[in-house]
Order: sequence, then structure tokens, then C-alpha cells
Amino acid sequence: MSRSKTKAPVITLAPEQEREALHTLKRFLEDRFELELGSFEVAEVLELFSKEIAPHYYNRAIADVQLHLKERFESIESDLWALEKP
Repeated sequence: MSRSKTKAPVITLAPEQEREALHTLKRFLEDRFELELGSFEVAEVLELFSKEIAPHYYNRAIADVQLHLKERFESIESDLWALEKP
């Protein structure tokens, strides 16, 4: 399986998910760091995460699924070999 060297796409959320993420991030920054940012600033922080950090988690999830599928296919292949008649 070949891997493309193009940059991973920006991960986007459904509008309701984005609103919830913005609310959660705003609340976290206020509670944890006493930073009261406006909606525009919080949206910029979320955009930074979406562009620069989320792709790393996405790629890790893809790699984990690839490993799981590889192991599963090997198990299926082994099961098929066991069914083979002499």
C-alpha cells in the first residue's frame, strides 16, 4: 500500500460539533488559565488544533486500524489454510 506525500486534509466538524468544541475550549481556557477570549480568538485556537494537531491523531488512528486489519486478515488467512483439504 503506497502512502501519498501530500499534506493530510484539515479535519472538519459538523456545525453542532464545532459549536460544542468552541464552547468546551472557551470554558477550559477560562477555568484553567483564567483567559477570557472572545469567540473569534477561541475559533482561531480551534483552527490551529484542527490544522496542526488533529491530523497527527487522525494519522495515528489510521495506522492503528491498518494494524488491526492486517492482524485480522492474517487470522482469516490462517483459518482458510486450516480448511484446506490434503
